[in-house]
Amino acid sequence: MTPSRNIDVSVVIPIYRNAPFIVELYSRLKEEFEQCELNFEIIFVNDSSPDDSWEKIKDLVNSDNRVIGLDLSRNFGQHYAITAGLDKSSGDWIVVMDGDLQDKPEEIKKMFMKAREGYDIVQGRRYQRKDKFLKKLSSKLFYKIFGYLTDTPQDESIANFGIYSRRAVNVIVSMRESLRFFPTMIKWIGFKSTTLDIEHAERSEGESSYSFKNLLKLSLNTIISFSDKPLRLTVKVGFCISAISFFCAIYIVIQSILGNISIQGWASLIVSIWFIGGIIISIIGVTGLYISRIFDETKRRPIYIVRETYEK
Repeated sequence: MTPSRNIDVSVVIPIYRNAPFIVELYSRLKEEFEQCELNFEIIFVNDSSPDDSWEKIKDLVNSDNRVIGLDLSRNFGQHYAITAGLDKSSGDWIVVMDGDLQDKPEEIKKMFMKAREGYDIVQGRRYQRKDKFLKKLSSKLFYKIFGYLTDTPQDESIANFGIYSRRAVNVIVSMRESLRFFPTMIKWIGFKSTTLDIEHAERSEGESSYSFKNLLKLSLNTIISFSDKPLRLTVKVGFCISAISFFCAIYIVIQSILGNISIQGWASLIVSIWFIGGIIISIIGVTGLYISRIFDETKRRPIYIVRETYEK
C-alpha cells in the first residue's frame, strides 16, 4: 500500500473499452475537485483494454502529475482492477467508479459531504438506472439469487460507485483471497455505512463489457466465494429424496403384502435411475466447484499483475 502523500481523495477507475470517455472523465473530475479545493489523485487501471485506453491514460499522466496509470498484464476483471487501484491509492478518502461516465463525477461532492457526517462508507444508489432492459433484468436476477444464496440483503441499484474511508479500504486491501467482488467485500467489513440517491447517466456510446455470460460466470464465482449455502442446499435435497424414497418403500411393501404388486415396466425404472443419477452428479459438481476454489486459494498466486506503472 502506498504511504500517505497528503492527498484528500483518491479516485480509482477500472478501464476496459473506455477510451472514448477517459479525457472527458478526467476533465470533469479535475473540475469538481479543484472547485472543492481538495488535493486529489486519479488512478486509471487499464485492465488490458483492447482499444487505445492505455495511450490516452499515458497522455493524461504526462499533462498532470496527479494522474497515475496502472497497466495490467492481461484482463483480470473489473474487481481485480479495483483492487490494484486500491493498493496504489494514498488518499484519506477513496472513490471507486466506472470509466464509462454513467457514474457522474458531479455526484462525488454529495457523497463526500455525507461521509463527513461520520460514515466510513457511502455508496451511490442508482434510483433510476439508465441501462438497457436486458442489462437491468440480468442484474436484478443476479442480485436476487445472490442475496438468497448468501443470506444477505442485496440491492441491484448499488454497484461500485461510492466513497470509502482510508481505514475501510485498508481492511479491503488486507483481504487477499483470489475471488473478488468489491460490493460484497465492502458490506462484509461492517463499518458504518449508508446509501445516497444519485443520478445515473446514460451510456453515450458502446456497450457494457458485462454480457450475460460474464454475469453468469461472475455470479457463480461470487456465490461460491462468499457462501456455503449451495452445499447446505444439496444436503437438504439429499434428505428430501431419502424421505420420499422411504415413504415409497413403505408403500411398495404394503402393496406387496396385499398382493397388489405386479411386474412393473421398464420406463419407470429408467426414469428413477436418471433422476437420482442427475441429483448425485449435481451434488458432486457443486462439491467439486468448492474444492477447485480451495485449490486456487492454496496456490497463492498474485491477485493481479501490473505490467507497467506510469506516473510522474
